Amino acid sequence: MASLQESLTKFKKQQEKCQSTLTSIAAKSGSSKAASLKSTPSSTPSSANAKSPAPVKFSNDTERLQHINSIRKAPVGAQIKRVIDLLFETRQALTPEQINDACYVDTNANKAVFDSLRNNPKVNYDGKRFSYKSKHDLKDKKQLLVLIRKFPEGVAVIDLKDSYPNVMEDLQSLKASGQIWLLSNFDSQEDIAYPNDPRTVIKVDDDLKQLFRGIELPRDMIDIEKDLQKNGMKPATNTAKRRANAQVHGITPKPKTKKKRPEISKRTKLTNAHLPELFQHLNVPGS
Repeated sequence: MASLQESLTKFKKQQEKCQSTLTSIAAKSGSSKAASLKSTPSSTPSSANAKSPAPVKFSNDTERLQHINSIRKAPVGAQIKRVIDLLFETRQALTPEQINDACYVDTNANKAVFDSLRNNPKVNYDGKRFSYKSKHDLKDKKQLLVLIRKFPEGVAVIDLKDSYPNVMEDLQSLKASGQIWLLSNFDSQEDIAYPNDPRTVIKVDDDLKQLFRGIELPRDMIDIEKDLQKNGMKPATNTAKRRANAQVHGITPKPKTKKKRPEISKRTKLTNAHLPELFQHLNVPGS
């Protein structure tokens, strides 16, 4: 740091000297041009109104050196974040020299930064290069789908966000194609990715089964719509309005006829296969 400050001081002195030299040169150039304009009255008005060139400034390098100095004097945590952001964006394995060139964090000169970076859970260090380490090592949509299918209980989207740059777009694509479900967790309000595979065996807790059986749905659609509204959901139907319109037009509702349930065969697709007790009273032909 001391050597950098000395270099900066020396550079400022050189800048002042160069600035004064350039100013004198510009002044001489301007006076010579004015004399030539007086000696040649046939010059065009545009050349007579020409301004002398602005003096050259060397503030860009000074600002850059000050910026580098402020980065290297920043707390260790701020420098670590700067490096991790670089590794996340580039997704490349970089040497300390390449990191220094890219974001001005000198890990070789700062042991605290180097050790913290090497032991960071989001960073992989192979002895020569640093690279970003995500929770799940994924490269594309195909690997993403394979991973989600390994977890029937679901994978938190927050654990997938940093896998690779386009992972969120691929999640929406898999959802649109019906290969996965994206559902929100009511406790944490975070999205969970579930595989939409009928071959997947899902284990259901006994408590959840009892809760499912213990809920008795109202027999009237109006009561069902009221319960949906109480829970913050908008019903897809409006039974009260439909019945009122029917009475106004003198339309009597048709009595509902009980439909005969189709027999279950071996080819029937059971969507509630995780609740086998629902089918224990049914006679399956050929069983």
